[in-house]
Amino acid sequence: MTTPPSENTFSPVAPTGTLILGATPLGNLGDATPRLRAALATADVVAAEDTRRTYQLARDLDVTISGRVLSHYDHNERDRAPQLIEFLQQGLTVLVVSDAGMPTVSDPGYRVVSLAVAEGIPVTCLPGASAPLTALALSGIGTDRFAFDGFLPRKAGPQRAWWESLKTEPRTVIFFESPHRLADTLALGAEVLGDRPAAVCRELTKTYEECRRGTLMELADWARAGVRGEITVVVAPGSPAGDDTSNATLIRQVEELVAEGIRLNDACGAVAKSHGRRKRDLYQAVVAAICVKQSGLFTTAVLAGAGG
Repeated sequence: MTTPPSENTFSPVAPTGTLILGATPLGNLGDATPRLRAALATADVVAAEDTRRTYQLARDLDVTISGRVLSHYDHNERDRAPQLIEFLQQGLTVLVVSDAGMPTVSDPGYRVVSLAVAEGIPVTCLPGASAPLTALALSGIGTDRFAFDGFLPRKAGPQRAWWESLKTEPRTVIFFESPHRLADTLALGAEVLGDRPAAVCRELTKTYEECRRGTLMELADWARAGVRGEITVVVAPGSPAGDDTSNATLIRQVEELVAEGIRLNDACGAVAKSHGRRKRDLYQAVVAAICVKQSGLFTTAVLAGAGG
């Protein structure tokens, strides 16, 4: 008969703390979740991208931070991460927050998560605001397949090479850009990709939130008048390798078929098949073009043929 283990059995493995990634609001305090509020109040250590902003966030949320607050940003992340691991190995709870949005996504956090995983330390996440996903949802551009590229290269050569890679990129692409570089960045994209549909989202969740849709050149012209705030750009998918037919050409072919009385779904299927494209991708490109044009024969004809 097997003897049940004693309640006082010694375990040589010391308990570890939990690493928590907490998404913070992009600008609207109403987006702070109850779980984030609780974590700010109870975590033993809060690793903050900017300690002043985190303290201000806590005050705005009427939360008192009881734990130790440490800076954790791009330039000290490499040295700070091992220290946070030591705290976790001592059984402390460590909360990682960025200035806005989800840690690790174009923000500090990846290094400490990677080390925690390697050490077998529990890692959890408090979901919440995320600028890339919010912009994607607002853009009117296909959402079934997408990639996020953070900030683009600043120098013209590497950035041109990045835009060139989008010619055959089958996914929607999201990136961040600064307001003073936005116009030039979009103009270079238009030079490489032509009239590719895109969307510029700024000040997401804030009072002056705006989502401007159009072709890359239309958006570049708009941005030259001056743009402020946090910027997220969404660019429609390109053509697969071996077919350099532009989306605009395919959309025009769909338009012609719809004008002849063919339903939008069937028109997209026929054009996609003839060019070796995915029907779903082309359909989403057409919908994005509708959002861009907003008026005229194309919109009315396509919408009329979209039924059924």
